[in-house]
Amino acid sequence: MAGDKATRARVWVLEPDATKAADLCHRLQFLSYEPIVVDAATSELDGDGIAVLVGDASAAPDVANSASAIRGRHPYLPFICLSELPESGSGPSWKVGLPLSRSQLQRLLGRAERYHGRERRQRITGTSRAILEVRELIEQVADFDTNVLITGQSGTGKELVAKTIHELSARSDGPFVPINCGAIPAELLESELFGHEKGAFTGAVSARQGRFELAEGGTLFLDEIGEMSMDMQVKLLRVLQERTFERVGSNKLQTCNVRIIAATHVDLPLAVSEGRFREDLFYRLNVFPIEMPPLRRRITDLPQLVNELLVTQGGANAGELRISPSALAVLSAYPWPGNIRELSNLVERLAIVKPTGTIELADIPDRYKTFEPADADAPPTDAAVALRMGEANLKSYLQQVEQELISQAMEASGGVVAQAARLLSMQRTTLVEKISKYQLAS
Repeated sequence: MAGDKATRARVWVLEPDATKAADLCHRLQFLSYEPIVVDAATSELDGDGIAVLVGDASAAPDVANSASAIRGRHPYLPFICLSELPESGSGPSWKVGLPLSRSQLQRLLGRAERYHGRERRQRITGTSRAILEVRELIEQVADFDTNVLITGQSGTGKELVAKTIHELSARSDGPFVPINCGAIPAELLESELFGHEKGAFTGAVSARQGRFELAEGGTLFLDEIGEMSMDMQVKLLRVLQERTFERVGSNKLQTCNVRIIAATHVDLPLAVSEGRFREDLFYRLNVFPIEMPPLRRRITDLPQLVNELLVTQGGANAGELRISPSALAVLSAYPWPGNIRELSNLVERLAIVKPTGTIELADIPDRYKTFEPADADAPPTDAAVALRMGEANLKSYLQQVEQELISQAMEASGGVVAQAARLLSMQRTTLVEKISKYQLAS
């Protein structure tokens, strides 16, 4: 879009200070965009554009109100902000560092152009602290070709994170090619990744492209990388180092221009220490780690996730199915060992059984009612009493709870740190640090 005066992309400028607005418009024109200053009083946007460039809201409080009004009318429009704005709507908000950098502004405007006209919703659902941190990491790394390693339990949405990184990147027009390294037999994985020539092995009746060739110019997502055999790890490491590979049955080197995003539910540092995963490959993949939190750690996102899934599963009746507060309270108390995948399967079942109306507590399967929500008439907890007496200290209380859980996990695992880490769903190295911090016997 940018570059040709006749087809310059439009960018709205929300800055009530005339001098500052003129400066922002000049910067946009220099980058070959068409700036349109927004009337902060009406907050109306005329025509089509790729983003709203928001001035310093801390210097002009009315800017935040105008931005909220615009987002209410255009919920999926990207905002590029010179200061922090409250999260609202479904569109992304990208922070620009001050003093304003030309390269950073150009990079975010390019991202807005790629976002424009694509799927108009925030792919990573939720506003919990844990998921906001994930989204921030995604936005930080998306524009770079850095290798990304996504960790987390099965069903937490690791592939969705990988897709979002790809869609926000400059490679978004290229292919996104996933492969589950744990679902393909070791003897076939090499062919799946690198392709093969005709007659390379029994059954190879014709030449075939591998995933590296199919992903050329785009992103290759290596799911369940922790399940890959040691022999394949060596071959993959060579490709990552040299950016060349050979098809099975060929001695012709092929170059590849592919971004690598890997994911696993395996504790790779533990696998490295046990000799099941190559240390050099781990460091090659773990350039930019992102940990996807389990659903129980982001339970405040549950209402939004359920409502979104209800719309997705509703089909012709999308938007006609609701969930009652009592049913939602029971689901909020459930620990969700299967994470979002389990939640999605449940919502699909509920949408089939009850396609319209309101899902009530009686409609929820019994297995989800084992963990009852807190009883309002039950005796208050120590924390509740402390709050009432004005003696609460959140940090010390959470540290006390953390120490108790670590002690219980260490006792249950017989003092084996790796097993205790799995019980607590955390990395072994993190647990070792906390044991040292709290001076707990290991």
